[in-house]
Amino acid sequence: MSDNLAVMEQAQGENWALYNGDSADVLRELPDHSIDLSVFSPPFSSLYTYSPSVRDLGNVSDDGMFFEQFGYITKELVRVLKPGRLAAIHVANIPQCHNTHGYSGRKDFRGDVIRHLESQGMHYHSEITISKNPQAQAIRTKSKGLLFAQLNRDARGLWQAWADYVVVMRAPGTNDTPVVTELSSENWIDWANPVWPAFGGAEIEDDQASVEWSDRLAGQVWEGIRETDVLGGKGDTKPDNDDEKHLCPLQLPVIERCVKLWSNRGETVLSPFAGIGSEGVGAVRLGRKFVGVELKPAYYRVAKRNLTRLAKEATQGTLLEELAA
Repeated sequence: MSDNLAVMEQAQGENWALYNGDSADVLRELPDHSIDLSVFSPPFSSLYTYSPSVRDLGNVSDDGMFFEQFGYITKELVRVLKPGRLAAIHVANIPQCHNTHGYSGRKDFRGDVIRHLESQGMHYHSEITISKNPQAQAIRTKSKGLLFAQLNRDARGLWQAWADYVVVMRAPGTNDTPVVTELSSENWIDWANPVWPAFGGAEIEDDQASVEWSDRLAGQVWEGIRETDVLGGKGDTKPDNDDEKHLCPLQLPVIERCVKLWSNRGETVLSPFAGIGSEGVGAVRLGRKFVGVELKPAYYRVAKRNLTRLAKEATQGTLLEELAA
């Protein structure tokens, strides 16, 4: 990286590099075609404001301003991805509220992201729907369209739970390095399903509700992802007392499955929105290299600790294996 880069701080380990700065600046310094896979979760337009910084993509007035600013990053993303390689982008649709927007419903943010990346020259490759437990969501968000009160009052106002999506976009050109998958044919039969369910037991007082929901979907969709299986959970490094909770953590199994599906061991995974380091932990655990950028200092510090701790655990594990041999 050049010295004139607007990076507030940076850290690195054997298989990772992390930058506290603006992704538009950091990605500009990366070499052409140097990234094998990108996995990330961008801010969902103006749904959350993560910091007061004018460089914060969540600190915008409307969707038009968001995609104008996002374009400075996605332009560089297309350049740094190797030809024909993929970006797996975690998104969700955005709620529209009567008091703010004049109606209750949702905005197709997922589709807007696809169209934006197509305008940058990428190709719409595929997508995964991450199912959500409607009972957990109703309890957590008090979404009126999920409540029994709405069912009994006026069923016209009912709506389905809000899903998450992983939109997979492909860089233009031809991939010269085949990905040698670690999956068996049986794994692929499961993972090829377009819906990956996530069950949220921690948010439900009666966990039996989550079990019943899981049982209904068993054998129909890809299992094994829980809404609560995110970095910052039990045993993981959390933000300091003066740091805010990371609002949209992506489940580690989703990250790891994307990494396993679409990259080889030893290849480089990029996250322009590294948050607390979830994509980095998922990539390094699976023998990949990682480059991450995070604008917010509080999240950067936690990501740095998570990646540093992961390296220490790997070293300790190797030593224990040698001693046991």
